[in-house]
Amino acid sequence: MKKTYASLFYTLLAAVGFTGTATAQLNHHPANQPYYHATAEKINDLIDTKLDVKFDFQHSYLNGKEWATFKPHFYPTDSIRLDAKGMDIKTVGIMQQGKVLPLKYRYEDSLQLVINLNKTYTAKEQYTLFIEYTAKPDLLHDKPGFKLDGKGLYFVNPQGKEAGKPTQVWTQGEAESSSCWFPTIDKPDQKTTEQISMTVPAKYTTLSNGLLISQKTNADGTRTDTWKQSLAHCPYLFMMAVGEFTVYKDKWRNKEVSYYLEPAYAPYAKQIFGQTSEMMELYSKALGVDFPWEKYSQVVVRDYPLGAMENSSATLHGEYVQKTPWDLIDDPNGSGGTTIAHELFHQWFGDLVTCESWSNETLNESFAVFGEKYWNERKYGKDDGDAKRYDELQAYLNNGTAYKQPLVAFVYADEDGINGANIYDKGGLVLTMLRHYLGDDAFFKGLGLYLKTNAFKNGEVHQLRLAMEEISGKDLNWFFNQWYYGAGHPVLDITYQWDAAAHQQKVFISQKQEGQIFKVPVEVDLYVNGKATRKQVWLSGKNDTLSFDCAAKPELVNVDADKVLLTKKTDHKTLEEFNYQYHHAKVYLDRLEALNAAVGQQTTKAGMDIVLSALKDKYHGLQIKAIRALKTDSAEVMKAALPILADLATHDVNYPVRAAAINVLGKTKSNAYAAIYKSSLASPSYTVKGAALNALNTLSPAEAFQTAKTLEADGKGQLQQAIINVYATSGSDKEWPFVINAFKKGSVQNKFDLVRGPLAQMVARLTNGQYAQEGITAIRDLAVTYKRYGIAPKLITALQEIAEARKRLNDNASATAAGDAVKAINDAK
Repeated sequence: MKKTYASLFYTLLAAVGFTGTATAQLNHHPANQPYYHATAEKINDLIDTKLDVKFDFQHSYLNGKEWATFKPHFYPTDSIRLDAKGMDIKTVGIMQQGKVLPLKYRYEDSLQLVINLNKTYTAKEQYTLFIEYTAKPDLLHDKPGFKLDGKGLYFVNPQGKEAGKPTQVWTQGEAESSSCWFPTIDKPDQKTTEQISMTVPAKYTTLSNGLLISQKTNADGTRTDTWKQSLAHCPYLFMMAVGEFTVYKDKWRNKEVSYYLEPAYAPYAKQIFGQTSEMMELYSKALGVDFPWEKYSQVVVRDYPLGAMENSSATLHGEYVQKTPWDLIDDPNGSGGTTIAHELFHQWFGDLVTCESWSNETLNESFAVFGEKYWNERKYGKDDGDAKRYDELQAYLNNGTAYKQPLVAFVYADEDGINGANIYDKGGLVLTMLRHYLGDDAFFKGLGLYLKTNAFKNGEVHQLRLAMEEISGKDLNWFFNQWYYGAGHPVLDITYQWDAAAHQQKVFISQKQEGQIFKVPVEVDLYVNGKATRKQVWLSGKNDTLSFDCAAKPELVNVDADKVLLTKKTDHKTLEEFNYQYHHAKVYLDRLEALNAAVGQQTTKAGMDIVLSALKDKYHGLQIKAIRALKTDSAEVMKAALPILADLATHDVNYPVRAAAINVLGKTKSNAYAAIYKSSLASPSYTVKGAALNALNTLSPAEAFQTAKTLEADGKGQLQQAIINVYATSGSDKEWPFVINAFKKGSVQNKFDLVRGPLAQMVARLTNGQYAQEGITAIRDLAVTYKRYGIAPKLITALQEIAEARKRLNDNASATAAGDAVKAINDAK
């Protein structure tokens, strides 16, 4: 599963503790009390699952028939317990000579079916159960044990009443929500082959795991599609998607690769997903294990709240990956591309080999995070991979609670779950450290051995360690004990002392964290007379003193020279040393550390040199950070920076860099750059156009307004945001329909940004009271819907300001509506 920090919704989701392992199960442990989460006991083993399902779009029900084959795991048994949440159970029986023999059963709390078998079966005997049922996923909201709408099966606009929104059905099984739409043993340590027959209106396209083995046209205007996966996988990875999709067929080696999109985006399928085959080849070669499934499909659906899901052979994506070529111009390797890579790497780590319990989920998610960064590094350069790893580090360090929980967490409260910043952000970085310590050759061969040994089975972290030890010949208990089974990270304080008499450089490193003291290998580069010498050392104490003989005082001592250590550190270098580091050290984080050190000291010689150099850095991400960090209130800094910014705004090959430069130029409100803004309005980049329109608005609101009118029909992304900004400044009631329509279609993040800025500003001064109340209602609904994520206070402030403004316009009805909206938000649960 891919978590996403790209929007307010997902950021807030992470902030309140979303983990990706919100298990929908009944338990009998005290609320909020940590307890040991044992791996699910295997009494019966799933062997094969066949489903025949039909959809009731009127009620959002699924009517299903199931033939599930089991065998006792080891001990003889005369019963079986299945997860089956919130269903109407019509028939339970066992197949005997082609007929259904009814069985006795009880349905506990509408959550689990306990079935008495017709005899005692041994581990050498298989049996097939038949169950007829109706699943009612939309009625599961109030059931105990369900988190984050874990209802498994989702109907989107099922009756077609929402204009502009397609009718779709799709599933989301992780963690244990597949049992909301078919009875099963819904645990990650079960694996089964699968066949699903879906009967749908003939206009719809279907997708599931495995291969489409038959299609049957029915007399009633429906069609029955049968999908079969002959390779065993976990129940949570079962998937269905139904809708009016256009399918683009691609290929990797001799296997089908396909992309399912809404028809409007189908012409851009190759631009959106076209790197998939290249990723498959990269991963297959690196791991020494070819892509394991019968085909690979990707589908984009509406209203998917969790980023994406790595269902075996059929990944399901949220609509944010669905972009036009113009969007991709601005973000060719951004959130959509990394999500595609993330879910693809899961096909090996998570699908081929699955964590045996959610406590070992690091074996799924940490690898997917590692895989996406590996793709960034290999495709777009090491700077890009390192930059995105740094973002993961900051997400982990800023989480607030992740450091308290081990990567492999067996003891936790269900309300807390497995901390997502651990298994995603920290876990990916831990693998990067292991890769660096072992070297690429041993590391990837170790991964290949782990995959081959446990293929189509389950794994725990000890098995990963054993594979790495077998390949490398190294004992790795020390690494796994502290990074996987221990919590936290080193917090380092680094100081330096040069002993001129002894020609000796000393480095003092203290570990300031509470809890365990980490044993870590560290590389130190000593730059003496312009030449770097690398020293390999180990940190193992609360306070370590490192001593190095040097011919002269080093220009720079660079601790953790390759910047792979997962740490929070305070490095007491001088700004001159950071300047030397920027220009001479090897990796992206060397330059970023120098820039961060210089941001508050830009008027010094060294600080200005770093910042101005970073404006022209070889990596666009660092350029943008430098542009945004410029001290714009310093005449000295801006005098030196403005010529560089003007050149970047005009000529840089990266459009977001151009846009960032234009944004800073716009703050000068100088007519000297008007020609740049006007020429940039012809850019193919919506981000550049948006920045140029905003900048033009600071010089000539009237001209910007007339320009916005000409761009309105093509207003997307950042350009749309800029048009709304212009309308908030100079528009009237006539422009309100464009603004509110854009608001309604926007992402949660876009809506929140609009409310805090131009939307609230415009609502406050509209002449038409009905329009004002429409805006008030939209703000209220946004606040109520996402109140649980902390969104409400700022929107309440916006409504209160609107109420005061409407009073000044003598629009008491709108002022009252704003007050009522505040009350509704406060009353909402």
